[in-house]
Amino acid sequence: MKSLEELAAIRDRMKNVVNTREAGEDNIRIAVGMATCGIAAGARPVLNAFTEEVARRELSGVTVTQTGCIGICQYEPVVEVFAPGKEKVTYVKMTPEKVARVVGEHIVGGTPVAEYTIGAAQR
Repeated sequence: MKSLEELAAIRDRMKNVVNTREAGEDNIRIAVGMATCGIAAGARPVLNAFTEEVARRELSGVTVTQTGCIGICQYEPVVEVFAPGKEKVTYVKMTPEKVARVVGEHIVGGTPVAEYTIGAAQR
């Protein structure tokens, strides 16, 4: 059985994770496709990696969510990034290893990682 102090520590650690899943009007939204095809292709570890990276960097104004079928199964796992006032960016064939770069360059720096996008995959 856990002590009150241990439970409080767990609660505090998890606050950042929960906050990354709560939407706001002017938030950047990272949506991970979690339909059957996405899950089979490895979307769950990608979702977890985004949640952990956003929490690790203590980013505010960034929401990590899951969504259903995006409709491009051959490119799974698929992640869409919606930033206020900008065009949606679709990342394809995502892996947990690619997440830190996307968060660093795109979410923090504002520059999408072009080589991970659907445009690069279609060439």
